[in-house]
Amino acid sequence: MVSYEIRGMRQEDIPQIAAIEKLVFPTPWSEAAFRSELEDNAMAQYLVLVTEKEPQEVLAYGGLWKIFDEGHITNIAVHPKAQGQQLGRLLVHAMIQWSWSQGLSHMTLEVRQSNLRAIDLYKRAGFREVGLRPGYYEENHEDALIMWLHREGQ
Repeated sequence: MVSYEIRGMRQEDIPQIAAIEKLVFPTPWSEAAFRSELEDNAMAQYLVLVTEKEPQEVLAYGGLWKIFDEGHITNIAVHPKAQGQQLGRLLVHAMIQWSWSQGLSHMTLEVRQSNLRAIDLYKRAGFREVGLRPGYYEENHEDALIMWLHREGQ
């Protein structure tokens, strides 16, 4: 049985994250972009889901920007070999818990309209569709759904 840990992203995680990014997204972020997020963006928080055994292997990651009382999810990805194991669900719930622990009241994200698995994941986590960004994705001009989650009582 494999054990996992969810923790903050470290510099040494970046090559694995960039490799997953290339496998999962048509327009992947570069290693330099992730380094900049970690080093230069005070609003950014990235969590990684890793195997507990050493050396740790990054299986999933997610990032968000903390903007006032809102967490804006920038990206979430699960390595293709680990998809279907509920790791995305674990990571999304960890991101929500982190956001609430930081005093955030809302979370938002954009997701490709065709990404039905991700939309289902977010809906199961409590996110709701609130709008559409036409032509949001540059490489194919696909629309993005805008989804929001509000902390209970907010």
